[in-house]
Amino acid sequence: MFDEIMRKFEDSPSQQAVIRLLLERGFSVNDDGRVVSGGIEIPNTGIAREIDVDRRVVDATTDAILDDDELRRIFQNISAIPSLMDLAPVLDLTVLTVRVGDADQPGIVAAVTSLLADNGVSIRQTISEDPEFTDEPKLYIVTDEQLDGELINEVRALPFVRKIELE
Repeated sequence: MFDEIMRKFEDSPSQQAVIRLLLERGFSVNDDGRVVSGGIEIPNTGIAREIDVDRRVVDATTDAILDDDELRRIFQNISAIPSLMDLAPVLDLTVLTVRVGDADQPGIVAAVTSLLADNGVSIRQTISEDPEFTDEPKLYIVTDEQLDGELINEVRALPFVRKIELE
């Protein structure tokens, strides 16, 4: 799906940057063509400044979204999910990031979370990036406790795991 969306803007790398930001942040586009998070409007100048494009690029992108039925359905229904990842150091939480070879393979989240649960690790949050919307999706797991070396090795040994990171 991500590739299909990006193809619609293949003639404009600047508009692709706007689309990428909207998807990454979970920002919606309302009927007036305004970018919103919930009911809060995000000024197009702020979005333009964030990705270093002209404000008119944001306007043109939101207009294109509203003119395309498929894009309209996607961007009027997308929403953001609060993440504990940035708060992890403040709250003394651990973030395990898992990168996999084939993100479309079924059972990735189940295998990793089951392994943690079987080892008595309480999971506070799991965020799985969608392979349709991200070029290199990752699985993030936030836990209340440090993960011991043996458990880290068990996760790393799962057949689909390419790389893990701990924060």
